Amino acid sequence: MAQAWRCAGLRWSAAEGPALIWDGARPSPLTWGKRVSFGVVAGGVRQCVGARGNPCPVRAAVPGRSTGARCEECARLDRAHSVAADGIADDPRPYRVYLAWFGPGLVKVGITAAERGPVRLLEQGAVCFSWLGVGPLMAARRTEELLRAALRVPDRVPYAVKRAVRSTLPTGEEERAGELREVYGRAVQLGDWPESLQRAPFQPVDHVRAFGLAGTSAALGEVSELVPGGSVSGELVAAAGPDLHLATGLPPVTGRSSVTGLPSAVGPASGAGARSTGRRGVVVLDTRLMRGWRLVPAGDGEVSFPVRQFRVAEHRQDGLF
Repeated sequence: MAQAWRCAGLRWSAAEGPALIWDGARPSPLTWGKRVSFGVVAGGVRQCVGARGNPCPVRAAVPGRSTGARCEECARLDRAHSVAADGIADDPRPYRVYLAWFGPGLVKVGITAAERGPVRLLEQGAVCFSWLGVGPLMAARRTEELLRAALRVPDRVPYAVKRAVRSTLPTGEEERAGELREVYGRAVQLGDWPESLQRAPFQPVDHVRAFGLAGTSAALGEVSELVPGGSVSGELVAAAGPDLHLATGLPPVTGRSSVTGLPSAVGPASGAGARSTGRRGVVVLDTRLMRGWRLVPAGDGEVSFPVRQFRVAEHRQDGLF
């Protein structure tokens, strides 16, 4: 039987791009054209990944569709120490406030530790973004709340919505930055900004090239869950946030309308081939679904995990403009 591995998820670096992380923090750098092939051990059970670097004390089983891969208790402990959940109010580090755009009608506001730079935006799959300002944590948080209340800009956009609009992105950087520019203009006109927050000029950063989304085929759907004995194999054509876009043997999508590894398989030893999607169908794999499973190498073949098709839809934020 082949050696089984456990995946810790996808990690982004502004300089080096995406990499899958395995047991022992071993990375598998990902490049366009690389073959991603793995399967779930037959008869396997997905186990909770624990919290804050500690294993789950009861090794609880978790559902295949859970993106958190944690049991209820471990999820509670992990979120208790999260800035996003206001679990840390006295963090002395400076924080940046940003506006992020994920596709037509999808703008959000958020904060990230200044020392992380743009990594948080890469992790979220932001197609483009601009900083709003930098300051103490609570000042950044108050600014975030100000935009949510005054402009009705959300602080979250579901990943399912982000994926569904990626095939409808405008082709030009100026057009992709248009909605950000309008929201930024409205934001800086608001009163009641915290005095301790230093404002930043509008300087949009575009991630289409970093994600490999330019010129790629529209995805036909997404892997909804991993199942014991199932497998996936495809050529990496793009990556955004936790998502890998894999060209597979499934029937392709024509036009622009959207419709609703293991170290040995995708690691340094695997070569990156030329990038050509041909007529193959592209499937999106959320790498968070890989966590908690025992994974083994798989040969080239079709996707045998359940795939949920995308459906054409408009995703506009009510009251934003």
